[in-house]
Amino acid sequence: QLQLVESGGGLVQPGRSLKLSCVSAGFTLDNYAVAWWRQRPGKEPEGVSCISANGDMTGYGDSVKGRFVISRDNAKNTVYLQMDDLKPGDTAVYYCAADSVFPSLASFRPPSDYDYWGQGTQVTVSS
Repeated sequence: QLQLVESGGGLVQPGRSLKLSCVSAGFTLDNYAVAWWRQRPGKEPEGVSCISANGDMTGYGDSVKGRFVISRDNAKNTVYLQMDDLKPGDTAVYYCAADSVFPSLASFRPPSDYDYWGQGTQVTVSS
């Protein structure tokens, strides 16, 4: 079965860190640009961070710049999202998505354009 699987979410206090992982199953991730999205309660989906297939280009949403870092290890078919200085406003379900149409770019595409989506991992930031 071809899928993406996220992990690493949880409950943390404000100011702490979490590292999310997105692993591909059934296909290799090195031909795909990957983006992290999140959906906060009552809000529209929001692009968080994105990375090109070979990792040379990255992008971030304004609300996470300077706090989150995206990276990838294609040998492990894994994309990571290091999240530091977490705030209550970061509480959301985080999803990763893979795009094969523009693999050399780091961009947030319309959600329906991605080839694969993961099932999501919950991140809750609360004291």
